[in-house]
Amino acid sequence: MHQPYSAHHYPDPHQQQVVYQMEPGTVQALHSIRDRVQHMGRMYKDRHVRVQTIDGEVYDGIIVNVDRCHLYLYTRPLTEQRALSGAYFDNVILPLVLYELLVITLLYT
Repeated sequence: MHQPYSAHHYPDPHQQQVVYQMEPGTVQALHSIRDRVQHMGRMYKDRHVRVQTIDGEVYDGIIVNVDRCHLYLYTRPLTEQRALSGAYFDNVILPLVLYELLVITLLYT
């Protein structure tokens, strides 16, 4: 039978072991990338763009908002998007993680 967690189920904090810690240089690089993409997203808010992620996914849409972590892209059902992503998006706002964005191209200039 399942018993609720109590203090004795948690490890002693003095016995915890760090299994991953990001390198300080990587942290600085990610902060820099996030700040640059966030600034660019604000500059091109309400504009049509094509966004490619570091994993190769491509989305067309309009930048509707940017915060410290995400660029929010309003998408429309486009044949190319369905073919590229394998998913069907019908007028949704996709939150895309800033540091996962590889290319942002301005469309309809």
